[in-house]
Amino acid sequence: MRHYLKTHRIPDFMPKPTIRYLAQLFHPHPRPPMPSSKREQAQTDRRLVSALTHACETAKTEMPGFCWLTHEVDYAAFPASLQVVWVFDTLADKNTALARGLVERMIGLTVEALDDAQVSLSNAAAHVHVDCEEQCLRENGGDWQQRIKRKYARRS
Repeated sequence: MRHYLKTHRIPDFMPKPTIRYLAQLFHPHPRPPMPSSKREQAQTDRRLVSALTHACETAKTEMPGFCWLTHEVDYAAFPASLQVVWVFDTLADKNTALARGLVERMIGLTVEALDDAQVSLSNAAAHVHVDCEEQCLRENGGDWQQRIKRKYARRS
């Protein structure tokens, strides 16, 4: 690179190449996106919470036994790290919902919520999970933070 600049004089009428331009010539791959600022993360999280709350309220009227939903995200790997967990009261309620094909409705509500929050995922179904209070109580002593981190958090 330097050899080229030393041996070939750039005419005065041409703009001098900048370091960034020269680096792009030899490193054409785009840089990974910079992590968003704390302010942007907070704004995104508020939009997500608002949109997912609306999805939750809709699901409560449509799905028997559905209690609540939550999301987990690592903003250093956003949006790939986003996980949405739909929680039913009992294992029987969860299994009934699965048997009735309500997972498709949950995915649809999640996609609508993500669109409202201006978040795009290539395969939303991979980010949607169904769980129940009964299993959390039995397997994790009711500690949802622990359960979600162990069971659903994406490993980088």
